[in-house]
Amino acid sequence: MLAVFEKSIGQPPKELTSLPVAGKKCLHSSPEEIAEFFRSWRSDCTCYNLPNGNFLALSHQDENPALPRSIIVMDDIFCIFSGALYNTCDLRRHYGLSRQASDGMIVVEAYKVLRDRAPYPPDQVVKQLQGKFTFLLFDSKSSTLFLARDRDGGVQLYWGAAADGSLVCTDDPNVISASCGKSYAAFPPGCIFLNGNGGLMSFDHPMNKVRGIMREDDEGNITAVIFQVDLFTRLNSIPRSGSAANWVNAAVADGDQDRL
Repeated sequence: MLAVFEKSIGQPPKELTSLPVAGKKCLHSSPEEIAEFFRSWRSDCTCYNLPNGNFLALSHQDENPALPRSIIVMDDIFCIFSGALYNTCDLRRHYGLSRQASDGMIVVEAYKVLRDRAPYPPDQVVKQLQGKFTFLLFDSKSSTLFLARDRDGGVQLYWGAAADGSLVCTDDPNVISASCGKSYAAFPPGCIFLNGNGGLMSFDHPMNKVRGIMREDDEGNITAVIFQVDLFTRLNSIPRSGSAANWVNAAVADGDQDRL
């Protein structure tokens, strides 16, 4: 799978764009070049072109039969789901879906319920999902981007910043390296990401900040970034009213709030 969103939509964390330019070897620097590379790398892929040069692509090549990939398009919502849910029957009943509803359809319905009706924060929807999975959901009406990975990291997901600042997401380490050089990292297990003011958060520890930890070589050069939950930094929650605008409101770190 592959998704590329231009900078104003994807809004990659600053840690992904802070690696030094020197030494980068981005073979494909623009979204168009990244898309063309993926098509050549995965000849069976299906691509979905979105406004402003954003796009999604899905391939079943080298797919694990136990962790299949799928894409769902419903009501201007695009969702790439990879993996398998273990509590599908319970989730179908909870959201009033038919027995034919797939894992991806469950995620889309859960997002729609949270966006339109529920007053609680988005980490709640992912807590209900049991299994090995990643998903990438894009609501083209509100330009909301929603990423998640299961708490055990059972399915690969990488994210990075392309040369033009676009956010690149994929499950293929070769694709992310060719697209982003060194400006990429594994998406942290047990976390969700929302563009806008939502940012990156742990769904098991939503009141703790997720930080990017820089790795350095013996000469002090930054070589990689790893995202980890900071259990010593508490966040102040902000009430959600359930509207699309408020659904992705930010949680502000105590230490950062003092500097605002």
